Amino acid sequence: MVIPVHDVNPVRRTPYVTYALIAADVLVFLYTPGLAGSAAGDSGLSRLCHLQAFLDHYAAVPQELIHHQMQRLVPTGQTGAGPHGVGCVVAPPDYDKSPPLSVFTAMFLHGGWLHLLGNMLFLLIFGNNIEDRLGHVRFALFYVACGYAAAYGFALLNDASGDPLIGASGAIAGVLGAYLVLYPRARVWVLVPFLVFLPLRLPAWLVLGFWFVLQAVYSSGSGVSTAGTVAYAAHVVGFLTGMLLAWPLRPGTPPPPEPRRLLWGRRARHSW
Repeated sequence: MVIPVHDVNPVRRTPYVTYALIAADVLVFLYTPGLAGSAAGDSGLSRLCHLQAFLDHYAAVPQELIHHQMQRLVPTGQTGAGPHGVGCVVAPPDYDKSPPLSVFTAMFLHGGWLHLLGNMLFLLIFGNNIEDRLGHVRFALFYVACGYAAAYGFALLNDASGDPLIGASGAIAGVLGAYLVLYPRARVWVLVPFLVFLPLRLPAWLVLGFWFVLQAVYSSGSGVSTAGTVAYAAHVVGFLTGMLLAWPLRPGTPPPPEPRRLLWGRRARHSW
């Protein structure tokens, strides 16, 4: 997988909404119970139970989104001993939860530093141009709409799942889909892991198209032994939603400046 680091596509206005989203994601992550010690390697049971309770409260759960009712038992954040040993205590929820609202709060939750930083990198690189094209208010609405479409699309395909769905990747996938529609020929600097990280300047259609194909393949269960904790289907739905919403704007979008040639290796480093 290539790692994007910069795009050659200037903007006309400061992307305040993009910056605000990144700041909000980082702040929520820093104050998420159970994650404060993750950087130091603290993986104790108590931290895990607090994290599970917090996520079940504020994350989107496919069962709840489809059936519009909370789960019968949820983690309380406490630890205890049971027939199978020590674990997290579960009990009937002592709070009310709105499943539709949980989709919004879930967009600002992340499960670890890599999850957070990966999402924020893509949002920083590609979000500013989409915000520049849509305007601040429309971009904020677009971002939320893609996030909701991704979450509900995933829930429809996994309606029996009680696992929390978290992360901004569904909404950010929508940003990537819009970028592919509006700026397919923009050049993107990427790092390609080949013995060392090789810097390349590639067209956006190749970078984002390759990313989407990977998500589609993984969402079908091919290429990986298990989907693990990554909601690949949410990425696919969010990406397609972003493409669909951006398509009417395509004719009036001015093209980005295009470098005349592809640079790579040592020559790329000098002008990076």
